[in-house]
Amino acid sequence: MMKLFRYMTFFVVLMLPLYAMGQTDDVNTKISLGAPVYSQYLQNGLMLNPAYAGSRDALSTMLSYRSQWMGMEGAPKMESFSIHSPLKNDRVGLGFKSYFMQYGATKETSLHGVYSYRIHLQNGKLAFGLSGGVDISNTNYAVLENIEPDPVFSDDSKAYVLPNVSAGVYYYTNRFYVGMSVPRFLSYSNMGNGETDLSVSVNDCSLLFSTGALLELSEVFKLKPSLIFEYSGTHKINQFVVSANMIISDLFWVGASYRTTEQVLVGLVQANINPQLSVILSYDVPTGRMNTYSKGSTEIAIRYEFGSKASTADPRYF
Repeated sequence: MMKLFRYMTFFVVLMLPLYAMGQTDDVNTKISLGAPVYSQYLQNGLMLNPAYAGSRDALSTMLSYRSQWMGMEGAPKMESFSIHSPLKNDRVGLGFKSYFMQYGATKETSLHGVYSYRIHLQNGKLAFGLSGGVDISNTNYAVLENIEPDPVFSDDSKAYVLPNVSAGVYYYTNRFYVGMSVPRFLSYSNMGNGETDLSVSVNDCSLLFSTGALLELSEVFKLKPSLIFEYSGTHKINQFVVSANMIISDLFWVGASYRTTEQVLVGLVQANINPQLSVILSYDVPTGRMNTYSKGSTEIAIRYEFGSKASTADPRYF
């Protein structure tokens, strides 16, 4: 336990100088990418934390599609893809994650490579992760209706290509996990004429914490409670998600979660066709003001793992 504490303390000290650099710019000039929303965070840990790469001990791939706020014109739609695997030296994991999202007149693409390094401890594994890539955002103002000509919207074809990096730490055993990550270290301001200014600010960065456990209730039923918490200096609490999944005979998952910041209740069903193939469906029910305007959101994902060491006798829960 002391060794785990020393490693995590070292990681936090290493990250703090990066996290605390810079001063907050005028928020009116910020280029703010629409943060992707998932209802299946726990099924795709790579999207949360780069240190997750290689943790499933297989070449793990996941493809998902999300339709958000159904019934609203211009509502977000998103496709995402991730792949990661440990190398022959299982201390190192490599991966790639991406998403394409469209909402209204804006299209966003994110492409990031991932690296992780794992340390074997007495009761579990501790991983450190880094990822780097580009986020591309393009808004075509010409498709918007009822907007009078304005110089602000004259450069409607300009695509912003914004490099970024993230880092994380992840500790896990067969029955417990806890992780912390900074999804984006860099932020950008719109300087006009298609120019951007790079900055690193403590208020613009977010810290994302996740934790969960597996509780064996019987030979047939297992319960997996979990928690996700995201905090930033600008928006304070960005996300707070509480969830629980009931696992039945290691074949079916039935779960529910609640995102307090969005006031959304999520129902989830996962079918493990075999140790390599899983299909996951979720449906979001807005419980706040969005309930008047939206019919909810749906998400479907397929995960397939090549060369998986998992089996019916030793399945993967995290």
